[in-house]
Amino acid sequence: MVKPEDYSKESSQRINRYFSESFKRKKVQEIEKNLSTVMEVSKEYEVSKTAIYKWLDKYSLNRKRGVKQVVELMSDTRKIQDLKAKIRDLEHLIGQKQIEIEFKNKMIDIAEEMYDIDIKKKLSSKPLPGSGSTGKNTNGK
Repeated sequence: MVKPEDYSKESSQRINRYFSESFKRKKVQEIEKNLSTVMEVSKEYEVSKTAIYKWLDKYSLNRKRGVKQVVELMSDTRKIQDLKAKIRDLEHLIGQKQIEIEFKNKMIDIAEEMYDIDIKKKLSSKPLPGSGSTGKNTNGK
């Protein structure tokens, strides 16, 4: 890529580089197969994006046929895959928690039968301290 200090050099000091036709075709194929992007090729070989688009126009088989190429950012695809994996993990976690809840409920049922007491009723009859209303006191105090 051209650096600001390169502009200060005289034209005789700048290095002109020429890329072979086979190199250009190879890079165009990589771009078409989504193995690399125009930006990546531009940065890696210090070639302007304009030059790469000219290569695409000249050597691309899709452009000559009039085929439209849909461009999707690889990062979007990766994000979608990551989100799907996260959904799978969360669904798995919810399933484990549901099994745990069912197990605890079954243990309470068994304990109620063994000790002949109503544990669920005793637990749900009185609210825990601090779990009541945060508004005004309703006892008239």
